[in-house]
Amino acid sequence: MSVEIEIRTGVASWPSVKPLFEAVWPREVVEKLSWGHIVFAPADLRVLVEDDERLVCQVGITRREATWDGRKVRIGGIGGVSTHPDFRRRGFASVALNAALQTLKEERATDFALLFCEPHQADFYTSRGWKPFVGEVFAEQAGQRARFDALLPFVSYLKRAPHTGEIDLCGLPW
Repeated sequence: MSVEIEIRTGVASWPSVKPLFEAVWPREVVEKLSWGHIVFAPADLRVLVEDDERLVCQVGITRREATWDGRKVRIGGIGGVSTHPDFRRRGFASVALNAALQTLKEERATDFALLFCEPHQADFYTSRGWKPFVGEVFAEQAGQRARFDALLPFVSYLKRAPHTGEIDLCGLPW
């Protein structure tokens, strides 16, 4: 087994990631999910994990100037965490998440990382050091600022990490 990790731009990597997304979240499944109607921001970067030259996992990174309790902050958004169903429970998502956080740390420009997940995924993230954000999150949808509560927010410390208050993503969620 040969595992490789690569970080590529979001736009350039989309053609190779699209089949993985379709395997993980087929359209007919997404349409029935509580968040299936949400418009998400495209990733700026993607962490790609290949096993024997086959893409098995990806994590999107979206960098964003946002606000926390009215103060400007730089958030590293983690989104679209996807592992091919045939390759789950092998640690690929953990490896990709660690690489995404390391990328943000090395840039030294991001205050904290923020991701959103479904309730059944919460234990996965908390066991990897992510902390629940118990405040309110606002994001853009249909050109309007709206409360974003379709998924649970979790933060990871880079320079600091808020756990309460109000975060305005100042754009689409990821």
